[in-house]
Amino acid sequence: MTQAAIEITGLRKTYSGGHEALKGVDLTIPRGSIFGLLGPNGAGKSTLINILAGLVVKTSGNVKIWGFDQDLNPRQSRASIGVMPQELNLDPFFTARGALDVQAGLYGVPKSERRTDQILDIIGLSDKADAYARSLSGGMRRRLLLGKALVHTPHVLVLDEPTAGVDIELRNMLWDNVRKLNAQGMTIILTTHYLEEAEQMCDEIAIINHGEKVAQDSTANLLGQIDAKTMVITPSDAAQGTIALPQGVELTRRETGTLAFAYDRKRTKAEDILSAVHKAGISIEDVKTEEADLEDVFLTLTKT
Repeated sequence: MTQAAIEITGLRKTYSGGHEALKGVDLTIPRGSIFGLLGPNGAGKSTLINILAGLVVKTSGNVKIWGFDQDLNPRQSRASIGVMPQELNLDPFFTARGALDVQAGLYGVPKSERRTDQILDIIGLSDKADAYARSLSGGMRRRLLLGKALVHTPHVLVLDEPTAGVDIELRNMLWDNVRKLNAQGMTIILTTHYLEEAEQMCDEIAIINHGEKVAQDSTANLLGQIDAKTMVITPSDAAQGTIALPQGVELTRRETGTLAFAYDRKRTKAEDILSAVHKAGISIEDVKTEEADLEDVFLTLTKT
């Protein structure tokens, strides 16, 4: 049995109008990881997720979920994955408990093996078990979507923009649950526009743009690809004079009175900037550096 949770090879999808949403994507997602799938709007993320979920038929390529080929073993591959969609697609006439029971029935989970009450507890809806979906708040509906994705105990859980428009309490609850599920061995695939979340949560990240994978690596290695760095100097007194900086260094005078020097660490040494500041007659009270974050990586890789 393969050690990958998801194996995608040469995945293509061309819609009837001729739009090529995916252009031969190769992607391997390790088991037990929290994996970020990032990209700008229209990059092909939703198409890829819908193919994994069995909602969109691929044009060509191969997809394996937990070792099951989607073409040869469609039922097993589908049973291995749960998807929490971005859209709030709930039947308003089902209670929270009823929605979970129906979803479990659709996956063929026998009544004796259903974990409805346990899942309601996990998602914090035990006290709303008999409330109709139409009466739940937006945040509670998102919790119920997570519960529906868990009813068949999938090996892989896909979270499609799970925290879009939710409050901080729900966001923290969701991430606590994600970490617990991951600790129990579940592989998590996350798409999000909140790049700080991906940076904090994900072990590994893939970035797709215009239907193609443009990067895949550990989060730490992706952050290391960017050579941009910022040195922030707090002068002892107001610094008004001109500073003769090395070529390629950009100075921003912040409202706090600090001086922010953006530079390429491969081309410029920090000591050269400090020397230029000293030559300008500026006394230094404090110095700190700011590393590039995931947003810098994302913008660099998707700017074309």
